[in-house]
Amino acid sequence: MAGTIQQIAEMAGVSRGTVDRALNDRGRINPEVKERILHIANEIGYVPRKKTGTVKAKRQMKIGVVTQLAKASFMVEINRGIAEAEKELAQRGVELCIKPIESVDEEEQLEAIEELQKEKIDALAIMPVESERVRQKLNGLIERAGIPVVTFNADIVGTSRSCFVGMDNKKSGQTAAGLMGMLTGGRGKVLIITGFFSNNANSNRVDGFIETIKQNYKDMEVAGVFGSYDDAAEVERIIVNVMTSLADISGIFVVSGGQAGIERAFDSLNLQDRPKVIVYDLIPKTVRALKQGVVDFLIDQEGYEQGYRAPMLLADMLLRGQRPVQEFIYTDISIKTRYNIV
Repeated sequence: MAGTIQQIAEMAGVSRGTVDRALNDRGRINPEVKERILHIANEIGYVPRKKTGTVKAKRQMKIGVVTQLAKASFMVEINRGIAEAEKELAQRGVELCIKPIESVDEEEQLEAIEELQKEKIDALAIMPVESERVRQKLNGLIERAGIPVVTFNADIVGTSRSCFVGMDNKKSGQTAAGLMGMLTGGRGKVLIITGFFSNNANSNRVDGFIETIKQNYKDMEVAGVFGSYDDAAEVERIIVNVMTSLADISGIFVVSGGQAGIERAFDSLNLQDRPKVIVYDLIPKTVRALKQGVVDFLIDQEGYEQGYRAPMLLADMLLRGQRPVQEFIYTDISIKTRYNIV
């Protein structure tokens, strides 16, 4: 019996999305990982399915896509994945109706969903705002209108959505805490800077980080959790104010955007020895900061995979009746240092 993508993923120790990119020569992937995946596929006799690009729906289907923080730097990779899905799905008779929102405002998100309903969407991929009204709206779509929903990047509890595509954000926060413990020797005060408290992904990262610090590093103390609204100037202000008023800041954990403010703050403070720093997202500004020694670790969430996979899953549900086999489709937690960054 021919092997499957799931078997290859398990044997290679990677996600199904990584296997898909390697087999189809799509997106960015480490050459060594790709070679290992192709070798395993050959060994187990994997036979790719024929492309279904010519399969057309009886009528043109519409999938709504609602994002948030549209101009944030981490959205570059997510938008790239959405654009690739849009191109591929057009060949299958499926239109993506994309509503990018610049904020995390529940009113704007609800308005975007209403607009998509008027456009008669058949399914919805959404980066949801953590809000009771958004929760009720999504459940109404699913249960009364029969519109399947997939969340991506950020999840929302208490809904009947089909699945979530994205990083296990709590686990990534736990990972960051372990890295910070190693960097600091498990001592000193750690400053946490999040983006928006209403963003579920941000909150889960913070929760995982704090929980792990409390359980495993008794000599470490959380100096505070501050919201920056993903603004570099606000990140700079928070770091300068906290480090001016508190001694022994040994680490800084920036959960979301505004990472450019870190270097500005260090320059303003004229530090001889900077705190250890962990940030998120493989984007040009964080790669530069990593290479220049401004930050120590970068955690990447595979934004391209999130943006691409969510609408593709919904298309399979609409065209093939193929429901996701898992409720949580997690992307890899990829740790980058100045030594393994490209």
